[in-house]
Amino acid sequence: MARRTPLFAIHQAAGARIVDFGGWDMPLQYGSLIAEHHAVRRAAGVFDVSHMCVVDLEGEAVRPFLLKLYANDVSKLAAPGKALYGCLLNERGGVIDDLIVYYLDEQWFRAVVNAGTRDKDLAWMRRHAEPFGVCVRERADLAMLAVQGPEARERVAGLLSGAGAERALALGAFFGAEIDGWFISRTGYTGEDGFEIMLPAHEAEALWRALRGAGVVPCGLGARDTLRLEAGMNLYGNDMDENTNPLESGLAWTVAMGPGRAFIGREALEALRARGLERKLAGLVLEERGVLRAHQRVIAPGAGEGEITSGTFSPTLERSIALARIPASASDQVQVDVRGRLLAARVVKPPFVRHGKSLVG
Repeated sequence: MARRTPLFAIHQAAGARIVDFGGWDMPLQYGSLIAEHHAVRRAAGVFDVSHMCVVDLEGEAVRPFLLKLYANDVSKLAAPGKALYGCLLNERGGVIDDLIVYYLDEQWFRAVVNAGTRDKDLAWMRRHAEPFGVCVRERADLAMLAVQGPEARERVAGLLSGAGAERALALGAFFGAEIDGWFISRTGYTGEDGFEIMLPAHEAEALWRALRGAGVVPCGLGARDTLRLEAGMNLYGNDMDENTNPLESGLAWTVAMGPGRAFIGREALEALRARGLERKLAGLVLEERGVLRAHQRVIAPGAGEGEITSGTFSPTLERSIALARIPASASDQVQVDVRGRLLAARVVKPPFVRHGKSLVG
């Protein structure tokens, strides 16, 4: 039986189309996917992301533990509440998961991992935590809502106490803090400003209703996917997995290869760099009418072939876009096999959209 978030009954009552996502019954959309997408780009939308797994990592050696486990460098985290995006890698350099880690104090970090990988992530963390004496605690008691869009922060602040609203609005990007009993972080997966809110599961319904009362539009996984793809953000299982590495997945910027960092997967990545990468993850913009979808073949003249990893029609750009893993030597013009027709596409550097504005010509 699929898992359900504390807001499942609310989604059902709202007439949401429910789908299985990573073993969870989740709302795909409530009405028009495009309307939900535009609500986030133009004002504010709320997503139930309680299927994501919040994990508290506690112990005197939690920082050394994460220095080994995480491909990004948690030495960068010194201010309480600061967050860092990165990957867990296996010994071959493959991506076990991508996640956000928060520094709360010297004996307490918090990680947020993907729904579909939570079981293997927890097992991997616990396997490596034991020698460090680190406690890996899944926070199943918490729900999580993402409020995103140019008006999102103001809408959330309007539900907080006076002092709480000031603290929330003062949060810097990629910072979180305990405010009015909730952990509020200025993070997201849409390319817009906003908050992700972790709170006791029994309070999630009241917050959802309060946000709806403040004019925030409920949004499902469909809009979340079009928004994140416009923002050039990877989706685990599509754009990277254990058979791909961060260097060929557009995530080299999340790998800290500084001297003395013996994180899991480093040796494999160093060997890959020494040989030279054969593939890269690039953005595609379709130059003709059609819709780009995952697994379509990409032909790069003179360089070889690749494959689309994520594709969609972009509501903001009103054209089809994709992420694709293609030969590293590919030029800026390729062709995509769309139902047997070779259609012209232009190679671009993601993101495609940022803060509602097009970044591609």
